[in-house]
Amino acid sequence: MAARGILSRITGESTRGVDDIELIVGNLQALLNTRLGDAVSAEGFGVVDLVDIIHDFPAAAQIMQRSIRATIAKYEPRLRNVSVRTVPSDDPLMLTFEISGRLIGDRRRGVVRLRSEMTHGGRVTVA
Repeated sequence: MAARGILSRITGESTRGVDDIELIVGNLQALLNTRLGDAVSAEGFGVVDLVDIIHDFPAAAQIMQRSIRATIAKYEPRLRNVSVRTVPSDDPLMLTFEISGRLIGDRRRGVVRLRSEMTHGGRVTVA
């Protein structure tokens, strides 16, 4: 993940462009790997724990989908018009989602699409 250094913040140099996508992916990775209640300083930060909804399959995928969308809408301000949809996976023990949205203030780039995979252990990757 690209970090924005102190010098670029002081001089006001922008990290718009490719760096924004990398920063968003890093934030989503942290956000989606945090379970609700784990971040005591930020109520609502994270997504529902798969263990808590596993007994609701196949509806659990929609529950997780709504949780991901609500969490991104609240904690990733660089994306707007966020949508999350389930994507079929070859692995029956993996939930796969497509996350799409528009970068705030960037009309040229269009829609950003990311793929998120949740393994049977609850670990989430975002690419």
